[in-house]
Amino acid sequence: MRGLKRKEKPEKKKPAKRVLRMRNGKKVRRIKDKLLQSIMPAVVLTIVVLVFISSLLTRTQLQRMAEGQLEASISNQSDNISSWLDENLEFFATAKAAIETAKPQTEEEWIRLLDTFYGFNSNSPNGLFVASQSGTFYKAAEADINTKEPTKQEWFKQGLTRIQMAYGAPYKTDDGTDVISASGIINDGSDDIKVAAADVTLDRISIIVNSGVKMDNASSFLVDTSTNTILAHRDSSMVATNLSGSNEMMEEVVASLANKDYSTKQAGGYTLAFSEVFGTDWVLVSTIENKIIMQDIVRLVWILVIVGFVAVVFISILIRFIVSRVIAPIGPITDNIGAMSSGDFTINVEHDSNDEIGLMGDEVDEFVGSMRDMLASINTESERLKTQSDNSSRVSQDMYDASQSQEEAMENLNNTVEQLSAAVNEIAEAATTLAMVVSDTKTSSDAASKSMTETVEFSSKGRSDMEKLSKAMEGIQNANDGLVESINKVGDASEEITGIVAMIGDIAEETNLLSLNASIEAARAGEAGRGFAVVATEIGGLANNSAASAQNISNLIHEIRALIDDVVAQARNSAKSIRENSELIEAAVKTFDLIYTNIQSTSECIDEMIAGVSKVDEVAATVAAISEEQAASADEILETSQSMVEKAQSITQSSQDVADNSQELAETSDTLTGYVKRFKIDKEPSTVQRTRSVS
Repeated sequence: MRGLKRKEKPEKKKPAKRVLRMRNGKKVRRIKDKLLQSIMPAVVLTIVVLVFISSLLTRTQLQRMAEGQLEASISNQSDNISSWLDENLEFFATAKAAIETAKPQTEEEWIRLLDTFYGFNSNSPNGLFVASQSGTFYKAAEADINTKEPTKQEWFKQGLTRIQMAYGAPYKTDDGTDVISASGIINDGSDDIKVAAADVTLDRISIIVNSGVKMDNASSFLVDTSTNTILAHRDSSMVATNLSGSNEMMEEVVASLANKDYSTKQAGGYTLAFSEVFGTDWVLVSTIENKIIMQDIVRLVWILVIVGFVAVVFISILIRFIVSRVIAPIGPITDNIGAMSSGDFTINVEHDSNDEIGLMGDEVDEFVGSMRDMLASINTESERLKTQSDNSSRVSQDMYDASQSQEEAMENLNNTVEQLSAAVNEIAEAATTLAMVVSDTKTSSDAASKSMTETVEFSSKGRSDMEKLSKAMEGIQNANDGLVESINKVGDASEEITGIVAMIGDIAEETNLLSLNASIEAARAGEAGRGFAVVATEIGGLANNSAASAQNISNLIHEIRALIDDVVAQARNSAKSIRENSELIEAAVKTFDLIYTNIQSTSECIDEMIAGVSKVDEVAATVAAISEEQAASADEILETSQSMVEKAQSITQSSQDVADNSQELAETSDTLTGYVKRFKIDKEPSTVQRTRSVS
C-alpha cells in the first residue's frame, strides 16, 4: 500500500474542458464510446444466441414432450384396447366353458344354451354361435346371423387352428359388416369337431381407438400386422382395407410395420408413434402434424424474442451507466496527460477513485510534481550556467584585452631592445674608433658621454617596461586562474544537471514500469481492460519521450563538459605559457639590471677617460671589449624579446579561443533554457516532498 506525504500542496488547477482532438489526421474516440461499441454488439449477439439456443432447446423439448405425450396417449389406448379385448375374450371363454360343461346334444339344447348368452355382452349382441365340421350351425333364436356354409367362413377356419378362444383376422360378413371374430374348438364329447365363435364389429373397436386419443389434434388407427388390414380408423372408409403407402407418412408406417420398428419417428410432416396390442398381432399407430406442435413453439419463440429485446434495452442502459461510472476518472487523467504532452506541468491530477485508475492518477500526479520541481531546478541551473558562461566570457574578454596589452608592451620592448642593440653596436664602433683615434678631441668624448647618458636612460626605461610587463603577466596569470576556477564551477554545475537528468531517466523508467504493470493488469481484465491498456500505453509513450528528452539533455551536457574540459586544458596551457613568459621576463629584468650596471660602469669609465686622457688607450681597449660583450648581450635580448612577442601573440590567440568557447557555452545554455521553456510550470516551483511507504 502506497501513501503520499506532502508538506506543501500546490493550488489545484482544474483541467480544461475535454474535447475530442485529432491524432494522425483521425478523430480520437472516447474510451466510453469504444467500450459501448464493443460491449453492446457482444451483449446483443449473446442475447440473440441465447434466444436462438433457447428456441432450439424449447423446440426440441416441446417435440420430446409432444412425442412423450403421443406415446403416453397411444400406450393408454393400447392398454384400453387390450383390456377391452381381454374383457370380451374372457366372456367368450366363459361361455365356451359353459357349453363344454353342458354338452348339449340336440338342436333345442344348443339353442336354449346359446340363448343364455344372447344380448348378455353389448359388444357382441348376437352372442355365441357354433358350427360343426359336418356343416351344422347353431345360434340363439333371436340372433341375426345368416350363414349358409359355415365351414367356409373365415371364423370357422381360424377356430380350427386353436383350442382356446382367440381373435382372428377381420373379415366381412355376408351382409357386408366388418367384424372380427373370437373363435376356438369346443370339446363337447362328440366326434364331430365343433367351433364356437362370437363376432365383434370393427365399428366398436374404432370407437374405442378414436375416443381414446388423449392428445389434442392427434389421430390413431389400428392395424393387423399379419394381413396389414386396418381394423380401426377415424375414416370409416379405411376400415377393413389393406394398408398402403399412399403418401410419405403411410410409406413410413408400412416400412416400420414390416421391419417391426415401433420407435417414434418423423415422416411427411407428421410425428408417428407405435404401440403393440398385447396378446394380438395388432399395432396401434398414432399421428399428429408437426405444424400443430410448432404452434406452441412459435408462440414461445416470440415470447423469447420480446423478452430478449427488453433484456437488451435494460442491459444497454445498465452497461452504459456502469461504464460511465467506471471510466469517469479516466477522462480527467487523459486531459492531464494531453496537457503534459503539450508541455503544461501546471496541472494537478484528480485521483479520487480507490482502484487501479486512482493509483494511476496518484502516480501521474506524483510524476507531474516531480517533473515540475525538476524542470524548475533545470531552469535555475540553466540560468546559473548562463550567468557563469557570461562571467567566463567577460573574464576571457579581460584576458584577451590584457594579452593584447601584453603584446603591445612586448612589441614596445622589442623596439626598445632593437634600439638598445643599435646603441650598443654604435658604442662598440665608437669604442673601436676611440681606440684607434686616441687623439680625438674632447668634443668626441662629450658626444660619447651624451650617447652613454642616453643609453642609461634607455636601459632605465627598458628596465621599467620589463617590470610593467612582469606585473601584466602576473595579472594575466591571476585572470587565467580565475577563468579556470569559473570553468570548473561550470563543470560542477553540469555535473549537477547530469544528476538531475539521471533522476529524470529514473522517473521515466519507473513510469514506464508502472505503464507495463497497468498493461498487464488490463490484459488480465480481458475485454473490459482494453481501455486501461490504451491509457497505460500512452503513459508508457510519455515516459519514453521523457527518457529520450533526458538522454538528449544528457548528451548536450556531455558536449558542454567536453567543451569545458577543452577550455580548462587551453587555460592551463595559457597559464603554463604565462609562467614561462614570466620567467623569461624576470630573466630579461635581471639582464637589464646587468646592462644598466654595465652602462653605469661605462659612464664612469668615460668620465675617467675625460679626466685622464693619458689612460685613453687602456680605457678604449676596455670599452671595446665591454662594447663587444654588450653587443652580444643585446643580440640575445633581441632574440628573447622576439620570442616573448610570439608567446604574447599565442596568449592573445588562446584568450580568443577561451572567449569563443565561452560564447559556445552561453549558446548551449540558451539551448538548454529553450528546452526547459517548452514546459509550463508554476512561477514559484512547488517544493513537494513525497515519501513512499509500503505496508
